[in-house]
Amino acid sequence: MIEHEKEIIFDDIGSYPLPAGMSREKLPQGDSYLELVRDAIVQKIKAGVERPTYPQFRDMIKMFMDPIEDPQRSESPYIVKAESARILELEALETLGKEMEKEGKRLRARVCVTGPIELYLARFGATDYVDILENLATSVARFLEEAKKGRHFEVAVASIDEPSLGISPSVIFDDDQISKALEIAASPCERIDCEVHLHSPLMAELCSAVPGINVIGVESAANPDYLKLVDRKVLEDHDSYIRAGIARTDIIALVARMNDRLGTNLWREPDRLEREVFAAESAKVMERRLAEAWRLFGDRVRYAGPDCGLGSWPSQKMAAVCLANCAKAIAVFRSRQDR
Repeated sequence: MIEHEKEIIFDDIGSYPLPAGMSREKLPQGDSYLELVRDAIVQKIKAGVERPTYPQFRDMIKMFMDPIEDPQRSESPYIVKAESARILELEALETLGKEMEKEGKRLRARVCVTGPIELYLARFGATDYVDILENLATSVARFLEEAKKGRHFEVAVASIDEPSLGISPSVIFDDDQISKALEIAASPCERIDCEVHLHSPLMAELCSAVPGINVIGVESAANPDYLKLVDRKVLEDHDSYIRAGIARTDIIALVARMNDRLGTNLWREPDRLEREVFAAESAKVMERRLAEAWRLFGDRVRYAGPDCGLGSWPSQKMAAVCLANCAKAIAVFRSRQDR
């Protein structure tokens, strides 16, 4: 059993906007790319994120499937070689962690890997080749195992990202098959928190029973009723916890509603766009969401932060403000709990 810290921990899901004028189709290479990654992690830390995730500037399927499907880097179909299960972005964590050690600090990070069901859907859709699913799960486990070897940073949280689970009709595996795949994927997570990041709460209770997984991520900012679909007693029975989403990240939908209400196009007015978004997504609003999650789950809430990644946001500046608002909301909530 993992010994938890008493306070709710602020983490983020991962993706982050690129600097202005840069495109995901033409990312820099080599050291220039790693510097881009390092800078984004620094921005997250400065905003108050306590378990920052490397920024997912690359495609979440391709970055894992490329080595998994490469005959030179795999030992059998869909099983990546252990020595090839490296996440490039973690080199930036190593560099930053080394710098922080000189100041007497330790970089404690959240490392995410695209889950076996998500990877399977990207290649095989609505089929049920269980052997391939389990092979992909083994590859996910190898990426996590390799990540734990970092010398200058600590993997404090591992995340298995399964956004389609509970949403996509193409998932036709039964519950036992899904549970087994997730258990294989989470097998390196002994003595660290392991989260499954979901976009739907429908599979939350199944995931909470999976050995190795002990944190269920729920997107509860955009969809507050999602929390009510998770049974606290089930979490308690499995000694599992909730990661509560307290900041909306679906900015396209958010701004579309604002445009309808205001009769304008905020995308053409960047300054006003920022004002309106953060009037709606203020630290006070986020703190209320966190308080509601705590009302429902009490100390079963262990992590909080934005619903999902911020990669679709207009700028790094706006993404950083969103994170800073989350930090402020969590700090206010903690201070009230201490009274």
